[in-house]
Amino acid sequence: MNFVILFGPQAVGKMTVGQSLASQTGYKLFHNHMSIDFVAPFFDYGTASGQRLVGVIRQEIFEEASKSELEGFIFTYVWAFDLQSDWDYVEQISALFESRGASVYYVELEADLEERLRRNVTENRLLHKPTKRDVARSERNLIATHENHRLNSYPGEVSKDNYLRINNTNLEPEEVARRIRERFGF
Repeated sequence: MNFVILFGPQAVGKMTVGQSLASQTGYKLFHNHMSIDFVAPFFDYGTASGQRLVGVIRQEIFEEASKSELEGFIFTYVWAFDLQSDWDYVEQISALFESRGASVYYVELEADLEERLRRNVTENRLLHKPTKRDVARSERNLIATHENHRLNSYPGEVSKDNYLRINNTNLEPEEVARRIRERFGF
């Protein structure tokens, strides 16, 4: 199995690129809001209960996917490089898949803030992420996270063999997915 972690800041295009990559490869996409939006009617993600439940759902999906006969599995994630807990989480999920024979691929997306603010309100994003439909709240959160955390790595900081960084500010999702496929031979 190929396990692809697509990471980068909010509204950089992780889900949309993941959708294109899934379409081009047949891999399954588990974008991070699938778990967040499932829990949201009961508990806000910012609460301890919300975070715990999202974590449980993700862990169970990872457990089953990593044991499955799936050819590929894509997960999207906002990785705060200034938080050790995020580094630990990426290492934990990578180790789970690797322990079951999967190859792990790390794809970092970056785009400028203006483009991410534009993408924050796109039809596809709002269709697939109900908690982003409060656009004013979502924009405030995007800006606050941008100001308070480092959501892209420094050059050379991610020292994984199967790593690719793409600035997709001016690229269509299909092109980004094509570059990922070509780089890793999917």
